[in-house]
Amino acid sequence: MPLIAVSAAWAVFWGSWSALLPAIKLELGISAGDLGLALSAVPVGALPAMALAGRLARGRERAALMMTTALFGLSVAGIGLVAAPWQLAAALLVVGAASGALDIALNLATGRAERETGRRLFQPVHAAFPVAVIAAAPATGLARSLGLSVGTVLLLVALIVIVTSLSVLALPAGQGAPATSPDTGKGGLWGAAIVLGALAACVLIIENSVEQWSVLLLEEHRGAAPLVSSAAPSVYMAALTAGRLLVQALPRVPLKALYLVAGLGGGAGIALAGLGGSVLISMAGFALTGLALAPLVPALLSRAAADDPSGTLVWWVSTISYTGFVVSPLLVAGLSARLGLPMALAALGLLGLPLVARFVMDRS
Repeated sequence: MPLIAVSAAWAVFWGSWSALLPAIKLELGISAGDLGLALSAVPVGALPAMALAGRLARGRERAALMMTTALFGLSVAGIGLVAAPWQLAAALLVVGAASGALDIALNLATGRAERETGRRLFQPVHAAFPVAVIAAAPATGLARSLGLSVGTVLLLVALIVIVTSLSVLALPAGQGAPATSPDTGKGGLWGAAIVLGALAACVLIIENSVEQWSVLLLEEHRGAAPLVSSAAPSVYMAALTAGRLLVQALPRVPLKALYLVAGLGGGAGIALAGLGGSVLISMAGFALTGLALAPLVPALLSRAAADDPSGTLVWWVSTISYTGFVVSPLLVAGLSARLGLPMALAALGLLGLPLVARFVMDRS
């Protein structure tokens, strides 16, 4: 299906990107601090693009998805042309903007497809992302070991993304967006978006923390070898995929049950990963975290799409939840400075409490 293909192609870049960073740092001759500063351009570009894309894409979901996917592919190719740190930052600003716009367009198109077909699609579409990340990272490492340059790898990834954008033509054009949102009014939609977006942000803070800090935790605090520690993000991603596909295979699971599973299982999992005294226990914690958190964000977006056929709620929830990715590095870094990395990751388990509270509120 085109939506799954686009999600996978989008993830191919991000999986490859993590494997290319050491080579890019070496080629440009920049420090880790300079690289981190350049990488911060991604969310800076993403947030305003997400706000704009949501306004423009509603009612034009197929065209918007095709265009943002193609633009993202072109932005990826542009990274291969950089020759200085400031150029890398500029290129990543464009990549962030294109990626943010693609995120919104994909969620809007998926929500529309769910409404028009009656099929549950958010879980498999979101499951395609971690699968592609898991596959792309080692494939990129193999390509580099065969002598392919960074520019060549980025060009190949860009071609994959651009070719995949053509598959969007297979989606129905649709009949245009409803002129108005539901009877709740704009204020009611804003309230719902803030609540749902904040709950999704709790999940994404933990997710981004595992992706960024799990390898460091295992190497520096568990004594793991680099090969073993590098598997931690893949363990998390595999569990993320399994959790989404499991919920998709089951009869429709109530959203309130997913709040409880994510709050208790995700919170306990990240606490176990941080406090566990061995590599295996920490790995098990990462796996539990991914499995428990996996279905919640797609389910929240599916609910938003069903509650507001105009697409406004999906757009706002997607944008608000993205702040989790922005906040996560600063939050973990700040906690680590005071508590150390293991306790900092364990403290993220407290982010499960709002999810449990939402479960209790829904029951009452």
